[in-house]
Amino acid sequence: MRADEHLVLHGLAVKRHATAEEVADAIGDDPTRVEEVLAANVTTGRVADLNGKYTLLPGGRMIVKGEYSRHYADVRSSEPFLAAYERFERVNEEVKALITSWQVRELPSGEAVTNDHSDADYDEKVIDRLGALHERFEPTLQEMCTVVPRLQRYAGKLDAALDKAEQGDRQWVSDVNLPSFHTVWFEMHEDLLCMLGKVRVE
Repeated sequence: MRADEHLVLHGLAVKRHATAEEVADAIGDDPTRVEEVLAANVTTGRVADLNGKYTLLPGGRMIVKGEYSRHYADVRSSEPFLAAYERFERVNEEVKALITSWQVRELPSGEAVTNDHSDADYDEKVIDRLGALHERFEPTLQEMCTVVPRLQRYAGKLDAALDKAEQGDRQWVSDVNLPSFHTVWFEMHEDLLCMLGKVRVE
């Protein structure tokens, strides 16, 4: 499989269920060319077209997975990238804890309840912590971008989502229907796992 074709299918693997435009945005490619690659892979049975949204079929996913070691051999052998990735994983644990704090509040009694976002001060403190964590993570992301430049797209999307959340649009913290901070972070993590041949630990 050619590198450019693999990148399109990799984008689909990260997005899981997406339009050609969404895949193109994820990998920084031309939507028309991405559409052509996806359509060709529908014909070969690697991809399914579900009313304009595409997804990898099991056989296609297996083929794409098998090609990672070839297309990302340089990434897997890059000591700076691997060191940055290890730092990413440590920050990832903090992101997960912060998103849990965003979704669930602990009452003075110790009882955990769903955060209904009625306490603006509480929400603002969580967003402030998320902003500080992101600022601390940015140098690590830039180190990874020196090896894989397309990862720079995540930096812009994380900045945009955080900015909207800090301006008061709270849904940009974790809404799965938006390129929210958590949605973009989740996709970035999936991207890194695929490239390095690692498995997500839930």
